[in-house]
Amino acid sequence: MKADLHIHSNCSDGSDDVLKLPEIIRKAGVSLFALTDHDTVEGCRSLKGDYIRGVELTCLCGEIKCHILGYGIDIENAELNALIEKGKVLRRQKLETRIKYLKEVHGIELTEEELNWLYSRKSVVKTHLANVLVNRGLASNNIEAMKKYLDDCKTGNTRFDGIEAINAIISAGGIPVWAHPLGGEGERHLSAEEFLPKLKNMLEFGIQGLECYYSRYNMEEIKFLVECAEKYGLLVSGGSDYHGKNKDIPAGRLNTENKQIESEKLTILIPLTKAEKS
Repeated sequence: MKADLHIHSNCSDGSDDVLKLPEIIRKAGVSLFALTDHDTVEGCRSLKGDYIRGVELTCLCGEIKCHILGYGIDIENAELNALIEKGKVLRRQKLETRIKYLKEVHGIELTEEELNWLYSRKSVVKTHLANVLVNRGLASNNIEAMKKYLDDCKTGNTRFDGIEAINAIISAGGIPVWAHPLGGEGERHLSAEEFLPKLKNMLEFGIQGLECYYSRYNMEEIKFLVECAEKYGLLVSGGSDYHGKNKDIPAGRLNTENKQIESEKLTILIPLTKAEKS
């Protein structure tokens, strides 16, 4: 069985319609996937069938900016949904700051149609604004658009408190996992010396797993993360971070070499599949 436990739909910053995702994922050869949209569970409310219900929360754990994946969550849990509602307010504030920045710094004023589209998103992120700029012909892709027009915009801290986020995931019956812990898309990867002190801090915050297998990590990095997970009694997860057309990452890719990863190596599947059966 091929598994991919990090998938995004158009309910956050993926490009694929959430209802079409299962067929797209199946065609990629993936038989089990987790839907982990940013700071929203709306996609999980819409999508039926066999998949792992998840979320990816944008957090600040002390001084560590990170993303926490929550797997096997009850999407109707009151504490989790209260946090998500709080996140909607924070994201709207960040969006307004970026819209103002585009106008004042770059002289780019969004049309009513563009604004309505942005405000209609379930979980609007920087990628959505970048896509608007690409559609205008101001950049060739959203990575270029973000670097050229948005990355220098200071939005302040709009992240969830790490303890609050992890507790909400646990309250919802889920498993909190540190996503792409060596660095995510476009970020410099941490060395072992840089990572280990951060890992000890994240353990104090209550993470229960590491995303060891990741589309942007080579096998040496993955081996290091798996060893860390084993040493500290953490569950091992893995995912592509698939975003459809919004990122150049195919579904099912769990390392830079596109090596097949047996699902048995993703130890997080043991408690998740047990929970599904019970």
